[in-house]
Amino acid sequence: MTDLTRLSLKTLRDGIAAKDFTALEATDAYISAIEAGNEKLNAYVAVTADEARQMAKASDAKVAAGEAGPLEGVPLGIKDLFATKGVHTQAASHILDGFKPEYESTVTGNLWRDGAVMLGKLNMDEFAMGSSNETSYYGPVVNPWRAEGESKDLVAGGSSGGSAAAVAGWLCAGATATDTGGSIRQPAAFTGTVGIKPTYGRCSRWGTIAFASSLDQAGSITRTVEDSALMLQSMAGFDPKDSTSADLPVPDFAAAVERGVKGLVIGVPAEYRIEGMPAEIEALWQQGLDWLKAEGATLKDISLPHTKYALPTYYIVAPAEASSNLARYDGVKYGLRVSGNDITDMYELTRAAGFGREVKRRVMIGTYVLSAGFYDAYYVRAQKVRTLIKRDFDEAFQGGVDAILTPATPSAAFGIGEQDLSVDPVKMYLNDVFTVTVNMAGLPGIAVPAGKDAAGLPLGLQLIGRPFDEETLFAAGRVIEKNAALDLAPSKWW
Repeated sequence: MTDLTRLSLKTLRDGIAAKDFTALEATDAYISAIEAGNEKLNAYVAVTADEARQMAKASDAKVAAGEAGPLEGVPLGIKDLFATKGVHTQAASHILDGFKPEYESTVTGNLWRDGAVMLGKLNMDEFAMGSSNETSYYGPVVNPWRAEGESKDLVAGGSSGGSAAAVAGWLCAGATATDTGGSIRQPAAFTGTVGIKPTYGRCSRWGTIAFASSLDQAGSITRTVEDSALMLQSMAGFDPKDSTSADLPVPDFAAAVERGVKGLVIGVPAEYRIEGMPAEIEALWQQGLDWLKAEGATLKDISLPHTKYALPTYYIVAPAEASSNLARYDGVKYGLRVSGNDITDMYELTRAAGFGREVKRRVMIGTYVLSAGFYDAYYVRAQKVRTLIKRDFDEAFQGGVDAILTPATPSAAFGIGEQDLSVDPVKMYLNDVFTVTVNMAGLPGIAVPAGKDAAGLPLGLQLIGRPFDEETLFAAGRVIEKNAALDLAPSKWW
């Protein structure tokens, strides 16, 4: 039989529906792959093999009864940020030690409704704070890709590094992920996978552990653009439990994948040609533009003048919201508790032991910018700049642009330990330079593998769309995917 773990999500789903193989066979194949490879990749922090097999058997029964759902029997990995009832949910943090919620997040509930199977919970940067998946309490995720002729371990990107590594390393057919400043698109670019960050409000945030509430958005990491469309179809939808959820119908995303880009206007922002950008990133960007033009799109130079303020603005707004959101972790009701002489002592000792260095750094920055003497100088001003960043995009779209093409990352994946957050955190933060604007403006963005660097490591391009127009991103992303025609199978060493 074909190695079921190497099939695309769509091919796997269709094979189960056609009874070419069973959901249980597919699930067992992935569980075996996890057992063989996870020790080296460190993509999963909890494997739910028994639950997965039960779900797969239920899927096989539904297929037999002619009641298969859109994702019936498809084995997925779930980022450790999504609440899964009765299953490890800790945001890869020590402070949520032993936490197993009594409720299910809306996004994962939607996936189970449509027949998906849960293989386990995926590693991530602690509370989604990081760009390399090195801040996790469970240790760094290792990228399945290695530079040609090298044996050095590379980062899988962050914060959704576990999701990206598991998909690229054939440890799940697709994975949920979240994106606050690039946490889906950057790891996707580093691992040769497709990452969709939908419009803010397209997917419910209910039951997803919060980092920065006005920026966080659920999405997915998959192997193909079509798989990405299929997963988003199931994940998206209005949720009355989330006040920021958009009460809009969910389009047939999969139907848009092959519609092409003929007649579309693709914006090319001058401000994304940053100083010191590697020549291979510049060449890849131009190649992507050439592909879209050859398929019938028109290119248009545009200006997004406030782009240069996006990164500093993000690192004021996001930590400010994080300091508020993370105040609830005090050791009283759930998670880690370190005893103290009194309740204040217990709070302090619990947080000192429970939060990692990067989370503490961001909470302190956030608390500082929200403090009485600095609130207007930092937080209020950052929100004003955020409005200007959004206005730049609004004006571009009002000027006739249908989508914007940019690089996804300033480089390919780098080595684990190469960018030390304790020495120079700003260097690490610069990994998000091309992605944070999308979150600040609440727009949809997709990262699609488009080439490889000189060392054979994958590189991605990013498409940015109008609000709630993910369909155009899937169509344009498919054009890039088709023209790139890459072999995105890392040489197996794990």
